[in-house]
Amino acid sequence: MESWNVKSLEALPSALDQVVTNSRLGDDEYFIQKIISMIKKLQPSEEAFYVLDLGLVSNLMDTWKRNLPMVQPFYAVKCNPHPNLLATLVAQGSSFDCASPSEIESILALGVSPDHIIYANPCKASSHIKYAAEVGVNLITYDSVGEIEKIRKWHPKCSLLIRIKAPDESGCNWPLGSKFGALPEEVSPLLQATQTAGLRVAGVSFHVGGESYNFQAYKTALEAAKAVFQEAAKLSMPPLHVLDIGGGFVSEPSSFEAAAATVKTSVETYFSEEERRSLTVIAEPGRFFAETAFTLVTNIIGKRVRGEDRQYWINEGFYGSMMLVNPKTLLESCIALKCMSNNSDGIEKNPVLMVCGKATGGARTYSSTLFGPTCDSADKVLEGDQLPELEVNNLLVFRNMGAYTSACSSHFNGFGSAKITYILTHDDS
Repeated sequence: MESWNVKSLEALPSALDQVVTNSRLGDDEYFIQKIISMIKKLQPSEEAFYVLDLGLVSNLMDTWKRNLPMVQPFYAVKCNPHPNLLATLVAQGSSFDCASPSEIESILALGVSPDHIIYANPCKASSHIKYAAEVGVNLITYDSVGEIEKIRKWHPKCSLLIRIKAPDESGCNWPLGSKFGALPEEVSPLLQATQTAGLRVAGVSFHVGGESYNFQAYKTALEAAKAVFQEAAKLSMPPLHVLDIGGGFVSEPSSFEAAAATVKTSVETYFSEEERRSLTVIAEPGRFFAETAFTLVTNIIGKRVRGEDRQYWINEGFYGSMMLVNPKTLLESCIALKCMSNNSDGIEKNPVLMVCGKATGGARTYSSTLFGPTCDSADKVLEGDQLPELEVNNLLVFRNMGAYTSACSSHFNGFGSAKITYILTHDDS
């Protein structure tokens, strides 16, 4: 049995301490029900909130080290910059991928050495490059001639990674190549321009696209990266020694293991044993560590019936946590619960109405729309999906809500994203 503590950033009563279970928050409906019912009993509220499972983050780091021990993760802060998540990753030995001075500042404030930060934004304002130099962040990506002059002027002593466009972005949900990455015919001129500017190229970076399920994309990208190493050698540049394989990794075990196996095999295929001895391999995972660690709990705050159609309003939406979340993914992650009563153990009898978008007990379903709370008619979470009959004050619980959710929220119409209020941590005592 594993002992867990549920802690509130707002100091909930100690009755929430010492929850004992064999399950993680992210994969057991009963545990989700129990935790949420306890929270709702002790602190009834219509406000949406997150539960962050820090024990799961630690387990994911173990998974990473077991499958990719030769690759140092630089967590992509933009994915989810919650301080407790970042602090846990610091404790687990992660380095960090930052894309702005604000992100760099937040990581340095946690006591991370600048040597463990990569400034992985290929196009930066001159003032931002100057800031990186001032705080000692010395590893920077670039993919254009225009960036070279800014770096030469404001941070000439840094090491550069030339960002190349991944040859294959098929199978990813978030392609990046239209904005980032040098094309094959641009690589040699970029390397020569860097030489002329007196700057030092340390290696190559690429990104196969966000949430990638095409594991062979890593193979083709690594082959392209090796070609850059060879081109640098032809130009008599100092040997490149850093290989940044980017992100795109998902935490689903079989998918991650397949991607990791492809990376390991491809590095061994394209880089000789002698080359690998001096090669530093890093990656920029974001979703891998953040997505499954966060569970979002929302309330149904309004309902309208129009014939056979059902329309519901919830207290989180497009302008909060759901701007970049695929509706299909939302539906598949959703659990619907009846409002928790205030009986002795906080558990409503037969509270589960829907699991993973499917009604329980053979209940009738209706074509349904979920609206967010703002006054924008485009603020829709789901539309035309089959849901069971739901009521005001029912809870809709969305799992796997840590990646590009609250980080992308706005305050449109005076609404903000749900707060990360409750922290679930493993108790080793």
